[in-house]
Amino acid sequence: MITVGTLLMVGALIAVGVSVSFLADAERAPGTVVSLEWRDDIHGVSRKQRANDGPTAYPVVEFTSADGTPRTFRGSAGSNPPSYERGEKVEVLYRADSPEDARINGFTSLWLLPVVLGGIGLVMAGIGTAIEVVRRRRS
Repeated sequence: MITVGTLLMVGALIAVGVSVSFLADAERAPGTVVSLEWRDDIHGVSRKQRANDGPTAYPVVEFTSADGTPRTFRGSAGSNPPSYERGEKVEVLYRADSPEDARINGFTSLWLLPVVLGGIGLVMAGIGTAIEVVRRRRS
């Protein structure tokens, strides 16, 4: 458990680094949620395999990059109920050299993965450490 927890925390640190790197290079542009893409399937897991039976809404966002080209992307984080509404104004972050790599400037799209990985890793490493301490005291 300690090893798996530590690996998850390392993964969280890597995810933080990716987000920080993205933010350091990101251009900002106003965007609009033009639609919600409802999906019944998340990463190959069917509805029958999930505890939550409802579909998940992913925001589809339109923005104009600095070169004047209109762009559209699907947000990486979906939710039910939806986090965004059609027509809602959002701030878009994107790389100038790769405008198709765009994200909504929000907690979920930037920080959810590191928080989840780090939290689970911390709990697992803590439980593993506590078990090991108790085991060594009994020996």
